[in-house]
Amino acid sequence: MPEFLRRLPPPDAMALWLSNIQFLLTSEEIDTTLALDRVSSNPILAPHPLPPFSRSSVDGFALMAADTYGASDSLPAYLEISGEVMMGREPEIILHPSQSAIIHTGGMLPPGADAVVMVEHTQMVSTDEVEVLKPVAYGENILKIGEDVGQGEEIIPAGVFLRPQEIGGLMALGLTRVQVVRKPRVGIISTGDEVIAPEAHIGPGQVRDINSYSLSALVEEAGGIANRYGIVPDAETALREIVAEALKVNEIVVITAGSSASVRDLTSQVINNIGEPGVLVHGVNVRPGKPTILAACYDSTVGINKAVIGLPGNPVSALVIARMFIVPLIEKWLRVNRSFFFDHIKARLTINLPSQAGREDLIPVRIKLKNGLPEAEPIFGKSNLIFGLVRADGLLRVPPDATGLSVGETVDVIVF
Repeated sequence: MPEFLRRLPPPDAMALWLSNIQFLLTSEEIDTTLALDRVSSNPILAPHPLPPFSRSSVDGFALMAADTYGASDSLPAYLEISGEVMMGREPEIILHPSQSAIIHTGGMLPPGADAVVMVEHTQMVSTDEVEVLKPVAYGENILKIGEDVGQGEEIIPAGVFLRPQEIGGLMALGLTRVQVVRKPRVGIISTGDEVIAPEAHIGPGQVRDINSYSLSALVEEAGGIANRYGIVPDAETALREIVAEALKVNEIVVITAGSSASVRDLTSQVINNIGEPGVLVHGVNVRPGKPTILAACYDSTVGINKAVIGLPGNPVSALVIARMFIVPLIEKWLRVNRSFFFDHIKARLTINLPSQAGREDLIPVRIKLKNGLPEAEPIFGKSNLIFGLVRADGLLRVPPDATGLSVGETVDVIVF
């Protein structure tokens, strides 16, 4: 066993720990409605293009763009109204030059049409004729087949936490079931004769159990399943029995308290008696939390070394060290492919970005690291395409008093 409390730097301690732990990648199929915050276990491909048909992105008139060239308020283009595109139906209208059709947002583009003019830029002359007051370009105000995603395109890689936009994208493609990584089970054990349940009346010299609950919440937040084993007294036999039981049904076992130099702190001894290789690190060069224990114990039922960690009893130290070691361990189990982001960050803009004064713009961006600093790369596309948001790590905020942002400028990014 390594020298007692011979402290290692956290990266070295983590590397040694991980090198002695095996991970089993197992997946399960669940309803997409239950997949929020779960992790995709394999790449997901689009079964069909999205949109599956060309459709209008505005209310207006479907037409041939060439019929509007040169149109203005003083010299409008006059077009025949051939009918109306009904929502949820295939159009029965075929447009010819100088003809148009009433169409609503999401309506299927009729054959012959190659653009849509917004209703604001038109004026009805009669029930069968409309004035077009502004020209439109070919393809303007329409969403083409596969403009969001193409058939067979990888829409979600493996190892991605599924957010609300991924759930929406999957449903848009009719994917009502999804394969996700099974959550790792984490057994949490509190020790100490002085520790009592939170609901108990506190007496002299006693403290309520904080760690079981804060660590359970952290585990659940990170994507694991927390199994609490209650409070174990400072007795070797009792602790060994609980740790052995927890090791059978969990991939990770967490023991709080019992990691300092006290003669009554039995964690190291119990771990070494349960299975090899046992204690790998006893002491991490960090404050708070230096008496941390990192260990692995062989589970013959599944044939792998499972992770065991002994945390200080101090609730702050326990939570700090848990974030440092347990969260990355859970993410490694889940095979998470997480981009670099926080809740709210500053980043360097990669290109010039125009904007309209008087309006606050939120632009989807990818966050990438360059020379250790985050960069915001805008994702351009129509705002009603769901996978534009799926591909983003956050939204760049352009304040309403700006007429644009310059390349290299520090920008504010709201991350997902």
